[in-house]
Amino acid sequence: MKSRDTILSISQLTAATTAALLLSACAGGGGDGVDASGLPRLSVPTGGSLASCTDLATKIQLANTTITGANSIAAGTLKIAGKPVPAHCQVTGRMFDRVSPVDGARYAIGFEMRLPLNWNGRFFYQANGGLDGSVVPATGSVGGGGPLDSALNMGFAVISSDAGHGAPNPAFGIDPQARLDYGYQAAGKLTPMAKGLIQIAYGKAPERSYFGGCSNGGRHTMVAAARIADQYDGFLVGDPGFRLPLAAIANIAGGQAYNALASTPGDLSTGFTKAERTTVENAILAKCDALDGATDGLIQNTQACQAAFNLNRDVPTCTGARDGSCLSAAQKTTIAGLFSGATTGAGAKFYSSWPYDAGIASGGWADWKFNSPLTRDSGAVGLIWQAPPENLATFNGAQFALTGNIDSMLARVGATTPVYTESALSFMLPPNPTNLATLKNRGAKMMVYHGTADPIFSSDDTTAWYEGLRAANGGDAANFARFYRVPGMNHCAGGPATDQFDMLTPLVNWVERGQAPDSVMASARGAGNAGGANADVPANWSASRTRPLCPYPKAAKYKGSGSIEDAASFSCE
Repeated sequence: MKSRDTILSISQLTAATTAALLLSACAGGGGDGVDASGLPRLSVPTGGSLASCTDLATKIQLANTTITGANSIAAGTLKIAGKPVPAHCQVTGRMFDRVSPVDGARYAIGFEMRLPLNWNGRFFYQANGGLDGSVVPATGSVGGGGPLDSALNMGFAVISSDAGHGAPNPAFGIDPQARLDYGYQAAGKLTPMAKGLIQIAYGKAPERSYFGGCSNGGRHTMVAAARIADQYDGFLVGDPGFRLPLAAIANIAGGQAYNALASTPGDLSTGFTKAERTTVENAILAKCDALDGATDGLIQNTQACQAAFNLNRDVPTCTGARDGSCLSAAQKTTIAGLFSGATTGAGAKFYSSWPYDAGIASGGWADWKFNSPLTRDSGAVGLIWQAPPENLATFNGAQFALTGNIDSMLARVGATTPVYTESALSFMLPPNPTNLATLKNRGAKMMVYHGTADPIFSSDDTTAWYEGLRAANGGDAANFARFYRVPGMNHCAGGPATDQFDMLTPLVNWVERGQAPDSVMASARGAGNAGGANADVPANWSASRTRPLCPYPKAAKYKGSGSIEDAASFSCE
């Protein structure tokens, strides 16, 4: 059920803007032929120039929208990897100002758009992560950690928003409409507004539109691909939490399990210490590192590794006190169970398994597993997704996480009430996630990446989704959607990985030129990297190690000769 404050349609824009958008859609949406797979190939857009900036504050008249500023930003004010971003216009505003009848707070969908003076004819919707709640600079990530470029720098017009609430605090979940905006409605409302704003600024609407983000931004992108695929031509999905409420409850269940193992109650990290995680990681590498033909600290063949490694057999069992070189019998039972997937009280798995991989000894992995259940996950489950929510005045996140009943949490994120009329499993998850017929048939494309050592959203979950997508498309979805696992990468970045890559450029080339991305070049971020060094890069790697990221089910394999630091020595097989 949609709320009274429903998704903004194009018809709610000014009449002139609507007409222009429709004309643009007719001109630019049909494509200029077919690609190698027989699907439509969409055309390369023509660009434009921004004649002026500051007067946009008075020129822009769009329904349910207040423009709060239009500022000229000089070249070099923003930098990406030390490189100056060209001059552009920053437009700020908000949509659907209102006062909640439930909690009495004021809400709006805050946004900013950055409009290049020299525009390439494309629009990028920047889907932000976490709880949203902040309008961060609208630069448009190209993917991976420490990016060397951005959509704005490439000439895209880019929008960023707070998704309908003004602080990254789960308290907004008390308001039913704020929940829905966060889940999916903000994107539906902002999209036609942004295209109308572009029309006013450049005298033409965008001919090509792209949507992308990582983490919750990856979830936003998958939701958009399912709900508003007619509005976008390319979708860049990173480490998607597309079943976010279930993943969060699974992480809370993990927190309870680690706390039961903890030598210091309440300090979850003492249930699986850094030394113990290093011991397990080394055991995984001993069994799996060479499966791709190179002993290089990267596990490319994830499936083969799961068959080769056994936690109980391959990690020493402590015969005395825990000293970091072994795991106790209780630890082995508990940790193996968590990697198999969190279960209900009746033993039914409700989220996903997790692959054994390098990367579990990193600080990023530990933060998500040991700190997040007590803070991020508990607040989101208790206040944003449960129906009804917990009492905000008395809510204690750590207590909720450590003592809460998992089955009750699962029931309440799937529940509705007269006030909360749409469940979290409806407003947060993409409906029919393996039915992307609209996206496919109009010539749009999707590229998805996921770190195999992601500790909060399992790459196994994304793998299972992609297998479902393949099954729904005759066993092969590669003509419109491709999935790339990033060995060793933690959540969106970090871990012992080649985590620096640009997936936006190959996505554009696929959409507009029919060039299917058979692999994507990725680099390590060692000392001196322009995008920022990754502290998890091992000392014995080249600081600029490269690898191909391969479209699933292929994986990188060493050719048998050549430097193991060079992607040219590997092929996707």
